[in-house]
Amino acid sequence: MLHIAICDDDKEIVRVNQEIVENNLNGVAGKITIYTVSDNLLYDIIEDHFFFDLILLDIEMPGSTGMELAEKIKPALPNVKIIFITSHMEYAIDAFELSVFRYVPKDDRAGRLPAAIKDAVKLILLEDGKAYTIHTNSRLEKIPYKEIYYIERDGKNADIISARGVSKVRKSLQQVYEELGSEDFIYIDRGCIVNMIHIMQIKDGAALLKNGALLPISRSHLQEVKEQINDYWGAQI
Repeated sequence: MLHIAICDDDKEIVRVNQEIVENNLNGVAGKITIYTVSDNLLYDIIEDHFFFDLILLDIEMPGSTGMELAEKIKPALPNVKIIFITSHMEYAIDAFELSVFRYVPKDDRAGRLPAAIKDAVKLILLEDGKAYTIHTNSRLEKIPYKEIYYIERDGKNADIISARGVSKVRKSLQQVYEELGSEDFIYIDRGCIVNMIHIMQIKDGAALLKNGALLPISRSHLQEVKEQINDYWGAQI
């Protein structure tokens, strides 16, 4: 079940947004929580540890604005998908910098919000489910694929860098890659595998990830990496 929050100080807009969400979940079960006071949403997430997969936010609200909310929510819910709905186009650049999933102008909400919700649901489902298991004599560790940012070679071992930190595996990078068995992961260099879900941008021959890591892409892999990313997202979204 997806957990979804809708926050807008206008009750009629909340009602309409809720109706649009309910009609565009593509058969996926969803629990929708409504907020008309932005600080109440923030309190529930920060103080009461509410979890949400998707949040629809108005930017212009009394109390904490949508921008302020997004900035404070992200550390608590790093994988949450946020859709901004606003009448001010100039906020789009700031929304991108906050890693907001989608920006929907209020005057085209009926046309663009349904597609944004469908795409967000697809991505949430895509990120969910699989895990890589590290099994040794002393420990058993499962790392969800969606939490893995990248994996790099460390001599004869491999380091898995995830939202949990660094996990070391006494296996070659190629062995780990084969065990993952997922098209989500690609080589960007002979010594580094990246989870495409977390790539935000390819810039100046490097991949910028959601966790802020900037990983160089070898010249021999660059064109192939760009093509794989385009093909991957074209098929998924």
